[in-house]
Amino acid sequence: MLDSLLKAGADATVVDAPPYIAGQWGGDGPAVTRTGPYLRRVVSRTTLATGEEVSHALAYARSSARAVARLAPAVRADILDRASRAASAHREELARLLALELGKPVKDGRGEIDRVADTFAVCASEARHIGGENLPVAGWARGIGNTALTYRAPAGVALAITPFNAPANLLAHKLGASFAAGNTTIVKAPPQAPAATAAIVALLLESGMPAQAVQLLHGGGDVGALLCAADEVAVISFTGSAETGRAVARAAGAKRLVLELGGNAATIVCEDADIAQAAKECARTGYSNSGQSCISVQRVYVHRSRYDAFLDAFAAAVDTLTVGDPLDPATDVGSMVDDDAAERVVSWSAEAAASGARVLRGGTRKGATAAPTIVAGPPESASVVVHEVFGALVAVLPYDDFDAVIDACNASRYGLQAGLFTRDMGRIITAWRELQTGALIAGGSSNYRLDHVPFGGVKDSGFGRETPRSMIDDYTVVKTLMLRGLSVWGDASTVDEGTGA
Repeated sequence: MLDSLLKAGADATVVDAPPYIAGQWGGDGPAVTRTGPYLRRVVSRTTLATGEEVSHALAYARSSARAVARLAPAVRADILDRASRAASAHREELARLLALELGKPVKDGRGEIDRVADTFAVCASEARHIGGENLPVAGWARGIGNTALTYRAPAGVALAITPFNAPANLLAHKLGASFAAGNTTIVKAPPQAPAATAAIVALLLESGMPAQAVQLLHGGGDVGALLCAADEVAVISFTGSAETGRAVARAAGAKRLVLELGGNAATIVCEDADIAQAAKECARTGYSNSGQSCISVQRVYVHRSRYDAFLDAFAAAVDTLTVGDPLDPATDVGSMVDDDAAERVVSWSAEAAASGARVLRGGTRKGATAAPTIVAGPPESASVVVHEVFGALVAVLPYDDFDAVIDACNASRYGLQAGLFTRDMGRIITAWRELQTGALIAGGSSNYRLDHVPFGGVKDSGFGRETPRSMIDDYTVVKTLMLRGLSVWGDASTVDEGTGA
């Protein structure tokens, strides 16, 4: 299956990306196609899961959970290591699939596949370190004479619901960590990336992942709701909008959840910052993947004394970005996921301009390609400040007082990551403490992530941390063994003085 997916992508023919249910590729549901947002032609097709197929997948997952859990961690780790190497070997073809389905520049797609390889390797390493504890029960009088042991057991059936903006790497996080933990996983693919998702599943299967460990379903919110509500599912990992995240939580009920939701990321540029470097970094990370990242640079707060200089340097850096064909290796900014997404950038920049802001660059689109847009000085009530743009737009605002700008950043209902450019260690510590975000990137913009470092937010940005080690904690349950009357600690209450040396 992997070869056929990659070959079709390379030949520029329509890619067939079927579901994978109970060890078989193919489905009986209605056929749907995906039109590439830049190419404006059908690039992939699949079938939507029927209610019967959802039920079949759930029953198969429930019956498979024990077999997957019995795989030794070393076996799971070896499979993930092979998948890591396979991702690197197929880097170009996988990046092309991302470009076809999503309009993501191939240079960004290559970077995503590099991260897939890294993520699988990290998952493999974490699988080798899953263990437990010998608890200090004999430290209390009632525990004397006993031994208590724990280990982390697989939760059983995991559900991974992935987004369109990074469908390969975020699937690697969810599915890789779930398998490392010993679970079987049902994947609900994003409708915009059926082929890219199927390719990662096929890659894992060809690397040795047993059929019992993974299934792939395609569909919309109705399929997701059925899966979330299913009693067979023990844990759900979802990445997407805050609104859909709330729907997932309502449908899931009393299940374990890892929700990585929206963002409205702020970056602060202080008066002591290297303005040229800050501007260059904000331009590079504000428009990568056309700004379609939950940690993309959206709000930049610049000290008023450096505001004009930053705007000049930022605009100059944005002017160097190449906008165009995502299949061209020179392209920095491709198309957005669809025309509606690009229109959001245009309409919100126009709304800000009507309220007194200056649109220094962009504010236009051609099809689904939004020109990199700079909005200077929008009011705090503007949509580009209040809401998640999730597009090729950066708003730049002046500030006067550091404490006040912290408050401005915190006014957002989101709290995923923030960036800070300053040489003042005191400000870094203050911002780390006071910003209501899951992470602070000091010396960089908000848009930076290492896949082996905890990642997640607060407030409407969700909860839980999506990195292999943290996700293995969420994908496992602690099981305790109490050995009554057997103690590795000793059970004497006093020292027999007659036996002393």
